[in-house]
Amino acid sequence: MMDKEQLAGMIDSAVLHADATEDDIMLACADARKYKFYGLDVNLGYAVLAKKLLKNSKTKLVITVGYPFGATSAETKMFEAFQAVKAGADEIDMVMNIGAFKSRNFAVVKKDILAVVEAVKGLPVKVIIETGFLSHEEIFLASKLVLESGANFVKTCSGYGPRGVSITDVKAIRKAVGPNFGIKASGGVTDAQHAIALVEAGATRIGSSNARNVIKTSE
Repeated sequence: MMDKEQLAGMIDSAVLHADATEDDIMLACADARKYKFYGLDVNLGYAVLAKKLLKNSKTKLVITVGYPFGATSAETKMFEAFQAVKAGADEIDMVMNIGAFKSRNFAVVKKDILAVVEAVKGLPVKVIIETGFLSHEEIFLASKLVLESGANFVKTCSGYGPRGVSITDVKAIRKAVGPNFGIKASGGVTDAQHAIALVEAGATRIGSSNARNVIKTSE
């Protein structure tokens, strides 16, 4: 059975809603310190503030790129990624070009991911494939593209898609990427039972905007 500390060490807490305030960021940083979350995921506009508030903690600063729809150009995502690194990002969560993928323009999808991977020069990159828009077969194929494009994780959902993560999603991704590649399960994870089930299905990181409740329900 996973204990509270182990679970916290796998969680990226997230404050990504459009109306997030500075107070929300400060509270999330305080929680990250208190519970020792692996990461805190914020939009680029709050990167400098969050980096300052997380100083001397073990929590990684995770910055979003192309969020939440993935519909900007590869060049725009590259610029965002440069800015994220400049602001102190430790990891990047980017959204793939979902429209290009659904159009089967796989070269565009790969170019999109590679642009960010190359821009951040070695920082971990997680690619959100937005599983709620994809069939089981498409989840498998998108995961393969992420694997081939030099990123480090497949991430399931942005929180803005038609649904959250499922156990089936995680199993399909794990089948596609093999035993050692990162999987971040996110979208609708609100309690410890769900989080642990996702880990047991193959997730190596959990993303949640309700990270405090996930930990509270593990006690």
